[in-house]
Amino acid sequence: MSRAKKRTDDVAGKYLLAGREIMKRHPIFAALPVHVFRGEFMYKQEDGLAYVGENGGIHCHPKARAEPEVWARVLAHCALHLGFRHFVRQGSAEAQKAWNAACDLAVEKFLSDLKFGKPWYEHPLPEGIQDERRLFERFLREGIPPGYLGFGTAGNGPDLHMQETGGKPHDWAADFAYGLGRAVKSAVNVAGGQQNNLYDPDETRSPAQTAKAWFVSSYPLLGAIAAHFRLVEDAETCQRMNISIAAISAEMREIYINPRARLSAAALRFVMAHEFLHAALRHDSRAEWRDPYLWNVACDYVINGWLTEMGVGERPDEVLFDPQFKGLSAEAVYERIATDMRRFRKLATLRGVGLGDILGEGGAWRERGDGVDLDAFYRRALGQGLDYHQAQGRGFLPEGLIEEIRALAHPPIPWDVELARWFDDFFAPLEKRRSYARLSRRQSATPDIPRPGWRLPEEALSKRTFGVVLDTSGSMERALLAIALGAIASYSLARDVPAARVVFCDAAAYDQGYMPPMDIAGEVKVKGRGGTVLQPGIDLLEHAEDFPKDAPLLIITDACCEDRLLLRGREHAFLIPQGARLPFAPKGKVFRMR
Repeated sequence: MSRAKKRTDDVAGKYLLAGREIMKRHPIFAALPVHVFRGEFMYKQEDGLAYVGENGGIHCHPKARAEPEVWARVLAHCALHLGFRHFVRQGSAEAQKAWNAACDLAVEKFLSDLKFGKPWYEHPLPEGIQDERRLFERFLREGIPPGYLGFGTAGNGPDLHMQETGGKPHDWAADFAYGLGRAVKSAVNVAGGQQNNLYDPDETRSPAQTAKAWFVSSYPLLGAIAAHFRLVEDAETCQRMNISIAAISAEMREIYINPRARLSAAALRFVMAHEFLHAALRHDSRAEWRDPYLWNVACDYVINGWLTEMGVGERPDEVLFDPQFKGLSAEAVYERIATDMRRFRKLATLRGVGLGDILGEGGAWRERGDGVDLDAFYRRALGQGLDYHQAQGRGFLPEGLIEEIRALAHPPIPWDVELARWFDDFFAPLEKRRSYARLSRRQSATPDIPRPGWRLPEEALSKRTFGVVLDTSGSMERALLAIALGAIASYSLARDVPAARVVFCDAAAYDQGYMPPMDIAGEVKVKGRGGTVLQPGIDLLEHAEDFPKDAPLLIITDACCEDRLLLRGREHAFLIPQGARLPFAPKGKVFRMR
C-alpha cells in the first residue's frame, strides 16, 4: 500500500470519527447505543456510504470519504431506522424495496426538520412527505416515482440490512423515546438559560421513567394519559401503602411503581399500560354497587387480556390472566367470578392479595363537584389517543377495548330510557283498525253519514300484560316506590297495556289482581311492611291460570332480600336503587334508579 493511499484512508477515518462525535453530542442519537464499523462492505464504493443491521451495527464503507457533517447525517439516518422500528420484513423483494424507500424518506424528513447534519444528496426532498406507512401503501399501488429514490445511505442498495439477530431483540424505540424526551427537556432548559449544553451524559433515569417516556413519545393511545401522571417510585411509600408491584390513583393522577419489584423494561411497560387503562377507563367510579376488590380483579382480567393481544411489553407472571375471559367486558367477568367469591378473593392484583391496585374511593369524584371535569379529561385524552393510534398505524387494538373507549365518549343511558326499551321488546306498537262499533265524532258537519272510528283489536289487548312483583318491606322507601310505579304507569299507557298483574311481597305474598296503569301509579295501598321474601310472589304468578305463560315480570325491590329467586326461564328484569346490590347473580336485566 502506498504512503499517499494510507494517508487518504486516515483522513477518511478521521472524518468518520468526527461525524460520529457530532452525532453522539445530540441527545436523541446519544440515547441510541449503535456501533459504527469500518471494514467489509456489501456494496461497491459508488453505491453508498453505510447501511445498518437489526443488531445496531452501522457498517461504513472503508474507502468512502465525506465531510464530518455528512457522516453525522448518515449515521443519524441509520440510527433512526432502528428507533423508528423500520426493520419489518415484507412479502416480496419489490415490496421490501418500496418499504425501504418509504422509510428513507420518513427519516430524511425528520432530519431535515431537525436541521441536523449535512445531506449527502444534492436534489431536494419531495414536498408533502407522509409517514412511512402511507408512503409504502402509495408505492405499492403506483410504484416508486424517480424523484423519491436516492435518499438512502447505501446508494442503489438497501440501507436496511435484514438479519437474524437471535435471542431477545433490543428495544430501540424505547431508547429513541428517551432521547427525544431529553432533547425537548434540553431545548427548554437552554431557552430558559439554565444550561448551555444540550446533553448531560451524567444525568440518569430509572427504568420506570424510561417506560413512562416511551408511552409519551411512541404510544399515542396512552401518551396523553401518561404525560399527566406523576410517577412515584419510592420504596418506603410503596411499603407504607402495601403496594407490592404497582397501583394508580385516578383522582390524584399518580402512578406508583415499587422499585423493589425489579421488573424488566418490557414488564414495566405492561404494568404501566395496565394501570393507565384502569384510570382512563374510569374503573374506580364504575364499580358502583359491586364488591370493590372483585371488581378490581375482573378489570385486571380484561385489561391483561387486551394488553397480551396488543403485544405491549411483556406480561409478568404475577398478573391475572385467563383466556376463558377473552372478549368479555369487565361487567360480564364480574358476574362470572361473583359466583365463587371465596376462590377469587385469594387472587392477587398488582398491589397484592386482597388489595386493589385501583386506589381511591369509587365515585367520590362525583360528590366533590369536579367529577365532570375529571371524567371529561380521561375521556378526551383516551379518545384522542385512539384516533392518533389508528391514524398512525401504531399497532393492533382489541375490538373490546375500542368499543369501551368509544362508549366513554357518550353519556350513560338513563335508567328510565333503558326501562322503556325493555318495554318495547315485549310490547310492539299495535295497529288500530276502523270499526263501526264506535262511530267517529269528527264529522259533525254531516252527522247523518256514519263513519267508522279507530279502535285497538280486542284479541291483541287481552294478551298485552306483564307482572309486577313489588317489594313492600319496611326497608323500601316511599320515594322509591313512587318513582318506580310512576315510570311503570307511564310506559304502560304509552304502549297500550290495559292492565298489569300486581303482587305485593314482604313476609307474605298479596295478590292485587289486574290493575289499570293509573291505579298502579296513584291508588296502590301497601298492605304489608314485614321482611322481604320475593319467591312466593313469583310462584303465585307462575301458577296463576289467568296469567300468560310468556308474559314478562318486573321485580321492584331495594335488593335487601336473602332468598335466591327461581324464575324457570320466564323473561324478567329487576328495578333497584342506584348503589344497591342483589345478593345473587341476576339472569335478567337490572335497571338502577338514580
